[in-house]
Amino acid sequence: MDIVVNEELKAYIDPLTPDEYEALERSLLAEGCRDSLVLWGNVLVDGHNRYGICQKHNLPFNTVQNTRFQSMEDVHLWMIEQHLGRRSVSDFQRGVLALRKREILAERRARAKPVPEETTPAPAAETAADVPAPEAVDAPAVAPPKAEPLPSRQALAREARLSNSQVVMIEKIQKQAAPEVVAAVKSGVLSINAAAAVATLPEEEQRAAAIAGEDELKQAAKRVREAKRKPKKEPEAGEDDLPTLRRRVAELTAEVAELKADNEALREQLARWERSTAA
Repeated sequence: MDIVVNEELKAYIDPLTPDEYEALERSLLAEGCRDSLVLWGNVLVDGHNRYGICQKHNLPFNTVQNTRFQSMEDVHLWMIEQHLGRRSVSDFQRGVLALRKREILAERRARAKPVPEETTPAPAAETAADVPAPEAVDAPAVAPPKAEPLPSRQALAREARLSNSQVVMIEKIQKQAAPEVVAAVKSGVLSINAAAAVATLPEEEQRAAAIAGEDELKQAAKRVREAKRKPKKEPEAGEDDLPTLRRRVAELTAEVAELKADNEALREQLARWERSTAA
């Protein structure tokens, strides 16, 4: 069988760092490829790095078919679940994968909602989820999978081995951070906590801090935190009407929530440090 490398699947999970790739290459050269490559028909689903190294050094390898896949969404969900359980995946990557899983399930649930009889939906454009299984897969005909319950943020955090506050911060980074800040947290230069703080700045300020280097990024995060902790200007006489007071309560509630998230993240970091030093 000619194995097909789908570039979209290959890029779906963040690539190994150069050091991780070299370590894998050394392991395969010393011990061989012990784990089978996972295929969907003739499409490679899991083991892209191993496949490339085996091809490079002419090393033998085994393959196994996963006949449960019915769509590209099934493939994506399986890939996410596999990587969530791997120790080599960083906290930030696990959070991104958990949120990506929730998005896929939300889209699946939306499509599963019944269409009212009086409306006739227009033909939908073909999406990745509608891609049929490759012809090489001789899987039995089964009913389409039912939409899974949408996991809560707490469930996502447990699956990704993160705290609730970390998931909230990762979601904020995904939505608000400049690409340079995302790259910094992916590489480990910036912590999740610091990146979430920097992400609240205008994009131009984020880029400028990232270009200035690691120290400036950390200083920017520090300035954001300090600004949040400064006491707000008290309202002038006559300004303490009901709408003003309600807005002030909302601002204080948001500040308290962010401070709690910061504290929880710091406790998580301390606990991991204590576990690593005790090991």
